[in-house]
Formats: sequence, C-alpha cells, structure tokens
Amino acid sequence: MKVVFSEQQKRHYPEQFLVNGVMQPNPEVPERCDRLLAGALEAGCTLDKPEDYGLEAVRKIHPQRYLEFLQNAFTRWSRIENAADVVIPNIHPGDSPGGYPASVVAQAGFHMADLACPLSVESWGSICWSAWTALHAAGRVLGGDDSAYALCRPPGHHAFAEVAGGFCFLNNTAIAAQALLEKFPRVAIVDVDLHHGNGTQGIFYQRSDVLTVSIHADPVRFYPFFWGYGNETGEGAGRGFNLNLPLPRGSRDEDYMPALEQALDRVVAFDPGALVIALGLDAFEGDPFAGLAISTGGFGQIGREIADRFDLPVLIVQEGGYLCDELGSNLGAFLNPF
Repeated sequence: MKVVFSEQQKRHYPEQFLVNGVMQPNPEVPERCDRLLAGALEAGCTLDKPEDYGLEAVRKIHPQRYLEFLQNAFTRWSRIENAADVVIPNIHPGDSPGGYPASVVAQAGFHMADLACPLSVESWGSICWSAWTALHAAGRVLGGDDSAYALCRPPGHHAFAEVAGGFCFLNNTAIAAQALLEKFPRVAIVDVDLHHGNGTQGIFYQRSDVLTVSIHADPVRFYPFFWGYGNETGEGAGRGFNLNLPLPRGSRDEDYMPALEQALDRVVAFDPGALVIALGLDAFEGDPFAGLAISTGGFGQIGREIADRFDLPVLIVQEGGYLCDELGSNLGAFLNPF
C-alpha cells in the first residue's frame, strides 16, 4: 500500500486555539505527521508524494468564495491594526438571512463554525497539499490499486462545503469520494473518528450516490454537539443514505464492534463500487481527547473487519488522532490487514 504525504502539510501551525474561553495549546501539531508516517512505513507502506492538482476537483465540493476566503484571509487580517497573529472570528451570523459581508472579520465568522480552526501565515499551502494528498491517493485507487492511505493534515471531516471547523478547512474525505465517482457510480464513506463527521454528512446529506456512515462518541455532551444523532438520515434524494451510530463516552472495543458490524451491513446493502474510510485514531483509550477507549488491538480488529468484509478498492483518509506514544502503532495496527 502507498502512503501519500507531502512535507508541505507540516507548515500550517496555529499554536493556540480557544477552548472554554481560554487560549490553549493547539493539539493539531505538525509532529502528528511524523508519527503517522513512521507508523505507516513501519507497517510496510511505501511513500508516494502528491502532485499539485490545482483547485478544479476541490471546487466540486467547495464554492469559489470559500476558497478565496481561505487563500486570502490571513493577508487581509494582517492589515487590521493590533489584530491577533491568527485569523479567529469574534462574530457569527447565526441564521441571519442577510447578505455576504465584505469585512474579513465578518467573513471569518461566516466561514468558521467554531474557534478551533485558526488560520496562520502558512495555512493555505498546507490546506491545499492536504486536499491534493487525498486526490493523489484517490488517483491511485482509480488507477487500479486495491488500497491507498492518504496522510492528510490538516484533517477535513468537520469542514462543510463553505464552513471550517474543528481543525478542518477542506473536506479531504469528501473531495476524494467525489473524485472516485468518476469511475464508480456509488461510493460509501465510513467515518471511524472519535468525533462525528458532521461536515462530510452535510456535504452529501441530500445525495444518494454517496452513503455516509459515522461511528462516534455521543454528541449530546461532546463535539460537535449539534450533529451526529441517530435521527439524522438524510434529506430529499439523500433520505436513508446517512447513518449515525453514536456510542456512550468511554465505550471500549467490545462496545464498538457491534456498531461497526451495523455500519458495514449498511455498506453491503448500499453495494458501492469503492469504500472511503475516514480514519480517526482519536478514539484510542490514551488519546488526549479521551472520548472513547479503543485499544491498539481494537484498531487492528476494526481494520480486519473492513478488509475481510469487502472485495472493493479502499481509500483511507487520515482524520483525527493526536499526540500519544501509541499513535503510530495504532495506525500500523489498522493498516496491517490491508
């Protein structure tokens, strides 16, 4: 299996973000890449570097004004006297029916769902290379590889079509799934991150060509709070093509596997041509976010269940998973069955 990765993804690094009204160190650090890459290589993957794919494929998921905001926001923000050294909004529109403002401060509030997605001077380049990593890995699958692993940073599954959130700016998983539709009439996404893949759900919520399934910690008291409930099943043409499987906080391997079986049964019924795994390793029992309690062996079991169940091309896109001694080992355990 190829691990697709570019060192350019490490240049994005806003060192702090706002939590409970307090600025705290940002856990989405460049070192995540080093540990994940080491884990992938140790598992037997070989490195493949992505190309610059431009924005044509990205625009199939994200509209132009959002891309222009991400590209130019830091430069515009820097012209504000005494502004912070990162773009962080202080106003949000709520459900305002009004127009699109010209102020970068207002646009930041419009395009950022929360305060966990600050933009710094190097962010735009890393954001693009993260998306291009997903596209390159999708290209390997389109070209005949049985599987590929996209080591994407920053992650993407909390990004809606026009809204960033939760360390995510472009939805790499959605961009990759859309690319796979060039060859496969139906694509399934299974999100095994600790947190609900709310952006991915939102992007495909009214579509029937992409099935979205997410197994995650119950959002009733956990990020992203407002999405991820079992009654969210899709709308319009997409009704019945979204499945959420929230788990109680602290759920362990034995609690997780029945939900995984339910998720994979739904994929089988959908009969896709390709499968995308939004891989979050933050469900680990030792992850700093401490939401679920999956063991290293549990990640291996999750990988085996998926690999053994399907005779389909599989694209694995990195989402969450934060610094702990076992981060690389958890990735290796998941990748080994592939």
